[in-house]
Amino acid sequence: MKPVRIDFAPPSFARTVYRTPLAAWMLAAFALLLCLGAAWAGASLMERQRGHERQLAALQARAAVPLAAPVAAAAPISETQASAVNAAVMQLNLPWRALQDAVAAATPAGVALLALEPDARKRSLRISAEARTSDEMIEYVARLKREELFSDVALTHHEINDQDPNRPIRFELDAAWSAP
Repeated sequence: MKPVRIDFAPPSFARTVYRTPLAAWMLAAFALLLCLGAAWAGASLMERQRGHERQLAALQARAAVPLAAPVAAAAPISETQASAVNAAVMQLNLPWRALQDAVAAATPAGVALLALEPDARKRSLRISAEARTSDEMIEYVARLKREELFSDVALTHHEINDQDPNRPIRFELDAAWSAP
């Protein structure tokens, strides 16, 4: 049989403290330690958050101030440098796509293109090609003359290649282009 506990003392704080088991006291102490640790971690986190906010505010203030770029004094450019720069710009501004499309549209199957050499200053294109016959060569020159991009086409040189067994005609022509 189980022992019966008879207690006639009136309920009080002292009685409650005396009657609380040891495991409950340990649990309460552990809970108190957890709460203290959580409070310390929260305070540390809040302090770090304030530090990040201060850094962000400093970066935003620094970004809001425009940086004054030093103005370099313009150095005088010599005539040779200016002409070299202008020549490079003219070469870069060649209408490559239009020139290539016009030449490709006029080139028949019997003509093989060997080289395209543009001259930006003269606005001309030197074309080197080979044809099987002189009639194909003349037809090619006529086709180039009919292209809208080219304003003047002239055959400048032609020769028969005796080294090749097919004996093709190698020729060069100059084609001046108009502004696209």
